[in-house]
Order: sequence, then structure tokens, then C-alpha cells
Amino acid sequence: MRNRNVLNMRKALPCMSWSPKNLYNLWKRTAGPQASELTFKHTTQATLFQQRWKSKAAVRAYHGDYIPEKSFKRWYLPDNIPDVRPKRRVLNDDKLDLEEFAKRKVKERIREEKLEEEIEEKGMAPVGSLMFSEVERRIDTVVFRACFTHSIYEARRLVIHGYVKLNGKKHMNANTRLAPGDMVSVDPRAIRFLRERAPPPPPPPPPAKEGEENENSEASESVKAEETNEVIKPTKPSSKNALTPCHIPDYASPWLFVPAYLEVSYATCSAVYVRHPTARPGYSEIPTPYDADGALIRYAWEWYVQRRPRARSQSKINKAPEDRVLSLLKDVHPDKRMKFLGPELRLLEPPVVNLESASQAS
Repeated sequence: MRNRNVLNMRKALPCMSWSPKNLYNLWKRTAGPQASELTFKHTTQATLFQQRWKSKAAVRAYHGDYIPEKSFKRWYLPDNIPDVRPKRRVLNDDKLDLEEFAKRKVKERIREEKLEEEIEEKGMAPVGSLMFSEVERRIDTVVFRACFTHSIYEARRLVIHGYVKLNGKKHMNANTRLAPGDMVSVDPRAIRFLRERAPPPPPPPPPAKEGEENENSEASESVKAEETNEVIKPTKPSSKNALTPCHIPDYASPWLFVPAYLEVSYATCSAVYVRHPTARPGYSEIPTPYDADGALIRYAWEWYVQRRPRARSQSKINKAPEDRVLSLLKDVHPDKRMKFLGPELRLLEPPVVNLESASQAS
């Protein structure tokens, strides 16, 4: 975690937490007095670099601030960062057949006009937010998105301390990225809002007068003597039909939602990662406190596009966090496996040797 005091009401940015201080920080940065700091206009004194830096800092404070920046750029950025706006196709200069080129140019212009009309009606899908899809696959993020913990930091602590199971087995690596179909279970005894609250302390007795002090002291001594001679009886176990206590913290309602790519069962305290998050026109399945198609996400996207890591070598791939998709692909036949792996991930594949050609060469 980069900043120890993540809920500082003066400097901190919104993060994944149900704390009232975080809710106040979110209001202050989006609709409060400091909303202008993250609202970018065409005419401003800030440079383009400063606007991208502020956008990157605000977005990363919510999406995995506990992940170091170097690790985030190396392992948690998708291989192909989606473009926030589609690029227009540039036609090659066909000098041999000018008539065919003219026809294609007219068709291309008609297609662009239809595309612009469709964009105005439906809007473009906010694909810029999909650059955080790898962070949403983390097991600690899934535990928090399923509303089992008060913050992402508590979800990370539960995973590390062994209170979370992955597909029925204890899993203590919080950096694991899930595959579609994985089930995450949390120990109900570790969920804070499912515990019974302690009874409030009794109110202090009223001050006694001078004449009543002796009588109260004698009465308290007699009560203590009776308690020492009294036999403690075992309490009866609660009935099976008793309801499970549930005490949601105050000001937590804005954070109580479940994304569409999760299937949660609160009766068993488990969640299934159904599929990877997607985006469609006007809607993004990745929860974010900012506009998924706004200038802030676009500037953050531009920042990471210019600073993408180099091609991963074999030594760096061996140090990568656990990815359940790759571990499941190892059980697939090599001929089918190559269709799913990218060019960088194919370095994991061992070389295939043809025994017939090797015997003929010898």
C-alpha cells in the first residue's frame, strides 16, 4: 500500500472502502469544493502532462492503490489496451485503378457517416475502463466486490490469513487472478457485519447521598457473597431457526452493489466469478467512482498507453502473479492451447519436437 493514511480527509483520494471518511472524500472530489481539480476543460492553465498525471493518480487510488506502479504496469495492464475512440481507416493510394479507388472512397465516406450517426444515437462503449479488468480479477477484489468485507484492505487480510477458500481449498495468495467459473468462499466467522454486537454497557448509577452510602455498601457485599455461592448454569444453545445477525455499518449504502460478472450467495458466503467484465454503449461493468467515458479515464488511458512495459522475457514471466486462466490452459491439448495464448504468453510453451524427423536426421 503506497499511502498509510488512505482515509486522510485533506489529501486522500477515494478508495475501495465503506468508511464514512471515504464517502466524504468521494463527495468532495466529485461534487464538492475540490471537484474542479478533476474536471478538465479545453481551456486551462494545466499542461497535458499535468492533466494526465492527475487522472492517473485519481484512478489508481481507487483501482489497486496497494499494487506498486511498476507491478501494475507490468502485470495488470491488458496486453491490448482498448482504444477509447476508434481510428478511421486510411486508404492506400491506388494509382492503378482510380475509378475503383473513387468508389471505395465514396463507400468509406458513407460508412463513416453512418458510424457517426450511430455514435450520436447510442454512444460509444466506455472501453477505456476495461484497462482495469485485470485488477477486478484478483481474488481480494472479488471478495470486496461481493460485499463480504468493509474495504479492499480487509479483504486482502482475510485472504492472507487463510479465511478464504478457492474452489473449496484454502488459498492464501491475494495476487491470484481468477478464471471464469472459480468459486470463492469466505469463513462466516471472519465477516464483521455477521457477528453479534456486544450489549451496551449499563449506565452508571446515580450518585448516592452520605446516609445511603453505608446501606449501599452492605447491600453490594451481600450480593457479591450470593454470587460466589451461586452455581453457574450452562447456557442453552441457540435454536437452529434463529436468524443470523447482520449489522451493516453506517453510510455503507452507496457501496452495497454486486457487479454483473459475479454470482453471490450470502447463504453460503460464497461468490462465483462468472465471466470477465465487459462494456457496452453507455455502460461499463467495472465499478468506478468516475465517469467511465469521461475525460479523466481517457487521460489515464493516454498516460498508460505511452508508458506500457516492454515485451516480457521468460525470466519475468516466471515471476508473474498466479493467473488461473494460464494454469487451466496447461491442461488443454497443445494444439488447442496455442489458439488462446498471445504472442508474449507463448514463451511459456515448451518446444515441440517431432520424433520422426529427429530419427530420420540421425
